[in-house]
Amino acid sequence: MDIQHLKYFVEVARQRNFTKASQILLVSQPSISKMIKSLEDELKVTLLDRSERQIKLTDAGAVVYEQAIKILQSVEDVYDSVNELVQVKKGTIKLGLMPTTGVLLFPNVLAGFKKEYPQIDFQMVEYSAKQLAIKVEQGDLDLGITVLPVNPKLFDAIPLLSEELVVLAHNEHWLAERESVRLSELKNESFILLTEDYALHDVVKQACMQSGFQPTVAFKSSLWDLIGEMVTAKLGISLIPWSMVSRFNHRNVHAISISDPLIEWELVLIYRKNKYLSFAARTFIEYIRLHMF
Repeated sequence: MDIQHLKYFVEVARQRNFTKASQILLVSQPSISKMIKSLEDELKVTLLDRSERQIKLTDAGAVVYEQAIKILQSVEDVYDSVNELVQVKKGTIKLGLMPTTGVLLFPNVLAGFKKEYPQIDFQMVEYSAKQLAIKVEQGDLDLGITVLPVNPKLFDAIPLLSEELVVLAHNEHWLAERESVRLSELKNESFILLTEDYALHDVVKQACMQSGFQPTVAFKSSLWDLIGEMVTAKLGISLIPWSMVSRFNHRNVHAISISDPLIEWELVLIYRKNKYLSFAARTFIEYIRLHMF
């Protein structure tokens, strides 16, 4: 048994298909099949159930898969550790951001960091909060900028920003005459929310339920601008972070504070626990700790 055996086996298990695994690994399908058969012969067990169209792990296969993931991660950590020694103050950080929040929070921070560490580069991608957590957990991203709650068993989280949610309503809506409102007063309103992919969707629904009502959701969207347009069209109200209000200033909308309960939107930097972090990622974490407080 060697690392290559385990690598091929893990990829086939992930893809549940020899052909897809061979395309990802850039290795011929017969070679992969031979490697896995050799592994099965060595362990004297069947690892893959090939009887169905989609390959499944046997009970023994599931055990080997779990251990193989740990072994491959350990090997990757060895290479990363050596690479850190060779390339001090160099590297690439794979950073995930939520749409808009990166623009609101990070330009100055990133500019300052790049000035101090010019040889550390960023690969930045946008995902919803829930997708970001998954990508960080799977190791596709080193760090993620997301919102609470996150699983404390999986992630370490560094607080970045905490702000209140406010109600966004059309200027002709009865709320526009109010400076503040209790959330329970909105039980008969139509809500325009982000889709379930976004943590804010769950935050709003949970707050409404704790205030004694199930919100009536008229529309859902993954686009902030579309939500603003629907509020402008008098199709409902929305709850948004205070920092987002300026985005809608040109529209006929008004922001109203929520007096009870206080609904906080907490932005955090997350990284996976018990996973090796490169010099570059650790340096950025320390930079954030020093400059965000």
